[in-house]
Amino acid sequence: MTSTDTRPHPGGLTTLAGRSVARVGYGAMQLHAVESDDDAVAVLRRAVELGVDHVDTAGFYGFGAVDRRIRAALAPYPEHLVIVSKVGATANPGGELPLRIAQRPEELRAEVEESLRTLGTECIDVVNLRRTDMRPGLVAEGDQLVDLDDQLATMTALRDEGKIGALGLSHVTADQLRHALPAGIVCVQNAYSLLDRTSEPVLDLCREQGVAWVPYFPLGGGWPGTPKVTDLPAVVSVAERLGATPSQVGLAWVLARGGQTLLIPGTRSVAHLAENLAAGDLVLDAEALAALED
Repeated sequence: MTSTDTRPHPGGLTTLAGRSVARVGYGAMQLHAVESDDDAVAVLRRAVELGVDHVDTAGFYGFGAVDRRIRAALAPYPEHLVIVSKVGATANPGGELPLRIAQRPEELRAEVEESLRTLGTECIDVVNLRRTDMRPGLVAEGDQLVDLDDQLATMTALRDEGKIGALGLSHVTADQLRHALPAGIVCVQNAYSLLDRTSEPVLDLCREQGVAWVPYFPLGGGWPGTPKVTDLPAVVSVAERLGATPSQVGLAWVLARGGQTLLIPGTRSVAHLAENLAAGDLVLDAEALAALED
């Protein structure tokens, strides 16, 4: 049978939760800062037109505003589109920080239920459980120190109920991933870039086990005071030689780390969206890879 799928596939194809998706998707976090709902909707719809079939979000982004904009732009969701959300924190309006940790099993269930309502769907394709055991980021204490097995029990129950299609992890160690694998983990989201390779053991385990690797902060600079990949002289030099932008080089380096790697770069603009997706077509030759490693 001849395939009738004529959509573009930025970065080529890989598998996420048993579904074939383009390796370059879209991270929706920045949409909370887009002033106009219409502008946010335009970015999302253009992303899908350009081949994005993997949108990453969270119920706490913009106090739910991002999920509402995803629903306005894309619902009813096309069959090829994979929506990925995450739990482990909730919005904290009026608080010192915009988020608060929410790791207890009953909180995880409540977060999923709220995301289902806001996104306007009966099942979220993938939900990542974000742990808060280590810095950088918020670290759990008191009653928020919850055993991973207790959390997995709640998440797998939600999957059995049909409210979650598949389960992923975020901000975890290799030991935590190895422990959770029997629950059927399909993807992992950790910070990872040319400048931050502390999660290399997790990536190695993902490669070994066929788990999708979906790093966040692929260009660095995500935590206050941390450097950016695009400022590295080697990245700038490679970009000039290849006729690309430094951000495209940084993203292409992450993609080159393995065929099961997916990217979810975010942006507020349609123009920058196209630039990010084009990184999936950038081939880093041996000279470029050697320069970046040095």
